[in-house]
Amino acid sequence: MTAQMHEAGRTKEAGNRLQAWRTGIDTYQEPVVYMRRDCPVCRSEGFTTQARVQLTAGGRSIVATLSVVDGDWLAENVAGLSESAWASLGAQPGEPVAVTHAPPLDSLSHVRAKVYGNSLGDAQFGAIISDVAAGRYSDLHLATFITACAGDRLDLAETVSLTKAMIAVGERIDWGRPLVVDKHCVGGLPGNRTTLLVVPIVAACGLTMPKTSSRAITSPAGTADTMEVLAPVNLDVPSMRRVVERTGGCIVWGGSVRLSPADDILIRVERPLDLDSEGQLVASVLSKKAAAGSTHVLIDLPVGATAKVRSAHAAASLGRRLQEVGGAIGLQVFLRVTDGEQPVGRGIGPALEARDVLAVLQGTREAPADLRERALRLAA
Repeated sequence: MTAQMHEAGRTKEAGNRLQAWRTGIDTYQEPVVYMRRDCPVCRSEGFTTQARVQLTAGGRSIVATLSVVDGDWLAENVAGLSESAWASLGAQPGEPVAVTHAPPLDSLSHVRAKVYGNSLGDAQFGAIISDVAAGRYSDLHLATFITACAGDRLDLAETVSLTKAMIAVGERIDWGRPLVVDKHCVGGLPGNRTTLLVVPIVAACGLTMPKTSSRAITSPAGTADTMEVLAPVNLDVPSMRRVVERTGGCIVWGGSVRLSPADDILIRVERPLDLDSEGQLVASVLSKKAAAGSTHVLIDLPVGATAKVRSAHAAASLGRRLQEVGGAIGLQVFLRVTDGEQPVGRGIGPALEARDVLAVLQGTREAPADLRERALRLAA
């Protein structure tokens, strides 16, 4: 019976072939496929807009979101692929692409359970994050999961489970050293680019500091955005290892090394939603630190009326969770509460923040004293 089902699936797939065509449309990293409404495959399968479909070409498969087209710019025998879908599938122009219904996602039942207020455990978060990392969730699914976990909807045990699940789906670097340090700022404070100063100071003192950083989520620039003004940040793991072994430290974009790939996908949706809740923040930060091989992590918690952390009470709550989750995954976490009432430095945005960093490193008269002081205290 199973052999017959597989044979039927292959026969159906063979009849559902369209020609691959690169549309040149940027869909913000979500794979999207465009098909004519009168396309034979679209009609025979009953596909509608927002349907999740599986695309297979040359033995490679991805899951994409369908957009149905009414217009002559797309031929009826063509599958138009967005830039993200084209890159993910690795198709060639005109290559036959089999289009079928995407396999059902059992993990969505856990997302629905969370929406209705139920607690999830290791197995449930593991299933969700595995599907997220594999690209099986649409942006609608991702937004639902993020919203269901927002606010105070993740307790300590769930935060630990989510963090472990995010570590499990990516690579994990072992530096073979007993002491590997890192630092992180929870963000929300424009201009606070201390990482670009702390890493060279600490590395120059002989410590190992493999720093992975994120791009902006809720502020004008992330550390990776500012570092990219000065040097490439899209390093893979072998390149990152070469830099660290030669200099003692690095500053790279976390998305390029895939140490916590699910986190990078979630951040992509968190940014337009402008959501960065406590449990998700802790899981995001600590999963990347653990995956990068760190043993000791310093967390900078800026507190201010417009920062992510608004009060001393909130800082204490977030700090406790960071330390407790860190302990559960084998990290020693240290905290520093700092003033988050005003932006740091003189420039806001990647290029101007990079200029501030260079001024501090060069010791010029125009160097912002507040940025210099913060970086020195954190490095110490």
